Amino acid sequence: MLTDNDIKELEELCLENRRNILDMVYEAQSGHIGGSLSACEVLTVLFHKCMKHAVKGKLSEEYPHRDRFVLSKGHVSPIYYSILAQLGFFEKSELKTFRKLGTRLQGHPSLWAPGVEVATGSLGQGLSIACGIALALKLDKNPANVFVMLGDGELQEGNVWEAFMQAPHRQLNNLVAIIDRNRLQIDGSTETVKSLDDLAAKIKAFNWKVLEINGHDFNEIYSAIEEAKASDCPVAIIANTIKGKGVSFMENNAGWHGKAPGKDDYEKAINELR
Repeated sequence: MLTDNDIKELEELCLENRRNILDMVYEAQSGHIGGSLSACEVLTVLFHKCMKHAVKGKLSEEYPHRDRFVLSKGHVSPIYYSILAQLGFFEKSELKTFRKLGTRLQGHPSLWAPGVEVATGSLGQGLSIACGIALALKLDKNPANVFVMLGDGELQEGNVWEAFMQAPHRQLNNLVAIIDRNRLQIDGSTETVKSLDDLAAKIKAFNWKVLEINGHDFNEIYSAIEEAKASDCPVAIIANTIKGKGVSFMENNAGWHGKAPGKDDYEKAINELR
């Protein structure tokens, strides 16, 4: 369980991440705010409290055994880059170059960005990539875990369900899929576009262990990830979240999926995050 100091630290990190997300997308006048904000707590806990990775951008003694991360919903790169900057993979000042010509911080993660393991962006592919990485680690007898974050909208892609079938068949108990279940995608509600519920039952039918949590509760996130790491089978964590979380007029609003704020909206949003 997280301590009070852990919670305070995570709250401060998330506040910084939300400000960075807004700054990056506003500066670029391009990018995806809603899904970056909904994934903020989950990814902040994962990277700062649960994963083994290179610390401060330097190779640690356990670096070959580092945990791997795949951002399947690659369009929410702002939250990913903000966390990588917090961890010291590059200077925070570089966040200002997001989506600019020649930047290492492309709109979707690329291998140019320090700390990024896999280039992503084509939705539906991340879980298959993660399966391949997890299988390779097992063949190498490497104890590292593989974490992959998916958007719920991309679960409408058939490739995802092939990967859900593959992981238990290959006994990939080193694989953890985290689903950002904010129930909105670019065209509106996931349940209107193509219904996913009962999502937990569907994934369980593919022989995964499924945990459902409040994706904005630090303790629930931490406990679920730690439980998943100790599992004897692949684990899917359904993180129930709010799209646009933290900015009142963006919350549960599909219009902010991939929209950059103008000056007035930016100032309103930043004022809410002071």
